[in-house]
Amino acid sequence: MRSRLAIPALVALLILAFLASLAFGELRLSFGQVIGALTGGGDHIARTVVRDFRLPRAVVGMAVGAALGASGVVMQAFFRNPLANPGLLGVSSGGALGAVAVLGLGPLFGTGLGLATATMWALPLASVAGAFAATGAVLMIAQRGAGTERLLLSGVALNALLGAGTSFLLTATAGHFEVNAQILFWLMGGLESRSWEHVWMGVPAIVIGCLLLLPLGRAMDLLSLGEQSAQSLGVDVRRLRHQLIVLSTVLTALATAVAGIVGFVGLVVPHVLRLIFGPGHRRLLPYSMLGGAAFLLACDLITRAFPLGLRLGVVTALIGGPFFLWLLRRPR
Repeated sequence: MRSRLAIPALVALLILAFLASLAFGELRLSFGQVIGALTGGGDHIARTVVRDFRLPRAVVGMAVGAALGASGVVMQAFFRNPLANPGLLGVSSGGALGAVAVLGLGPLFGTGLGLATATMWALPLASVAGAFAATGAVLMIAQRGAGTERLLLSGVALNALLGAGTSFLLTATAGHFEVNAQILFWLMGGLESRSWEHVWMGVPAIVIGCLLLLPLGRAMDLLSLGEQSAQSLGVDVRRLRHQLIVLSTVLTALATAVAGIVGFVGLVVPHVLRLIFGPGHRRLLPYSMLGGAAFLLACDLITRAFPLGLRLGVVTALIGGPFFLWLLRRPR
């Protein structure tokens, strides 16, 4: 019964969060005004605010939430551990270092604000490149037949190394206040000033990555039984592991590229939905995509309501941190 109601309930929750995202802001709009603006009616100001500013922000938010939710399911299936998250293998840290390098290296060499001012594509491309470079080391280990334990340990070490590089660049640009502020705001994640360029930059690829993940749900169910059991049931475990790592990296890298560092979405959403609807990955994958999109829009609404400019990554951490501690205290 719960499974039958899951998709309608999650879709309704996502629609509600989407409409609220378009209505709430410095200029408050009613749901009627929002729907009118989306359909071409209403006054000119409402249409401009909704179509040019809030709609691309909401679309990017939904895509980022879906990508992180799906990546969380993949990592938890890969490591057979419900506490795993998309940043475990250094993807987010690699993306952060790539973006910070673009923002910070220009001023260090006396070339102004760096490549990030030359084109809006420079920062996301550097973020994606950094994420793939970080995961490349993990893939090399996987090709040599390493188990998930060694992959996990290498990811922890890589996260520490990449974090040190990011901290070094942040410290080195301390005298360049504008650049330093850009780096800090990007590291804390956010959907402010998202435009249609950001939508085309990341959303189509995120949609493709999510669609490629859906057929792997049954194989992920078998993988949860153990690698030997999955192999005996006809799953090419080596190929499946590579597919999961690559798709998770793509989704997390793209999410980081267009929204900065946004943590805990891939931990909180899949785990809550698993507790409610069960562990089957064929259902959990689409549920987590819908739930992740709605969750991120809700967190973004909280940032708009807070008067001190609370960042999106801070909100997700304030929710995810206590949730993680609660999970650790559970007997199972």
